[in-house]
Amino acid sequence: MDLVDITDGSGNAASPVLPEHVKNYLIDIDGTVGEDIPNEEPERMSTAEAYPDAIETINRWYDEGHQICFFTARTEDHRAVTEAWLEEKGFLYHSLLMGKPRGGNYHWIDNHVVRATRYSSKFTDLVRRNAEIEVFED
Repeated sequence: MDLVDITDGSGNAASPVLPEHVKNYLIDIDGTVGEDIPNEEPERMSTAEAYPDAIETINRWYDEGHQICFFTARTEDHRAVTEAWLEEKGFLYHSLLMGKPRGGNYHWIDNHVVRATRYSSKFTDLVRRNAEIEVFED
């Protein structure tokens, strides 16, 4: 993916960004795109069910040129089984980040715009409900 060079107010180089029409999707795995499997039961990870609507939606975003990164609390010890599961289920993606902090109640602090979406039972396109929040359409 080509990044766009940007400068700060003083003309100094700043971290490059994606083109405006491209989104960076960071997507949890367990309980979000498939059955919720805790790290303490890794033997279940390879047989977990995937949510068909998640596969369809994420693959469409991928085909539209968006960046897909799965960001999971699974550990590096679970990388091979996770990559095999994603491939078997047919998920298209660019990257996989392991070791997301466990326990929820996330507060993301960043110098870029961050939009958070809480998954609740149906994986569909995001729709804007107001200027601050994007949610999954029911």
